[in-house]
Amino acid sequence: MSEKNEPSLWEGFKAFLMRGNVVDLAVAVVIGAAFTNIVNSVVKGVINPLVGAFGTKDLDHYSSCLKSPCKVDKSGEVVDGIPIMWGTVLSATLSFVITAAVVYFLMVLPMAKYLARQAARKAAKEGAQEVIEVSELEVLKEIRDALVAQRGSGHDERGRDER
Repeated sequence: MSEKNEPSLWEGFKAFLMRGNVVDLAVAVVIGAAFTNIVNSVVKGVINPLVGAFGTKDLDHYSSCLKSPCKVDKSGEVVDGIPIMWGTVLSATLSFVITAAVVYFLMVLPMAKYLARQAARKAAKEGAQEVIEVSELEVLKEIRDALVAQRGSGHDERGRDER
């Protein structure tokens, strides 16, 4: 039997866990969960009461009845009828929109601007490097032309007269 050079199951798992992407993803999930709690608290603690101030009740309690009469007890259990709880859907939609806006304006947009600046700096460095290379090439061409001109005017390589 020949030995295989394949990594063991444990080594493969360790390599997977030690990759940067996995750690970044885990951090993003944890921060996202914590951020979701904050946004849900803002919607339930600020937005829902504001909607309730203009309407007649909290946003989560707005509903329509598909089959009358609709009765829901204090715990939220349906006693009679078929209620459609559109207020809860609206509350969840507001949570999503707020989360998306905060993520975009506080994370995605600044990161995009940062990456654009990095790309511009890199392009400027490469452009400057090209200018240096072109000017070096021009200097070398001028030296070559001067040497050719010296040889053509009757001087040897050391600049002395050959006569």
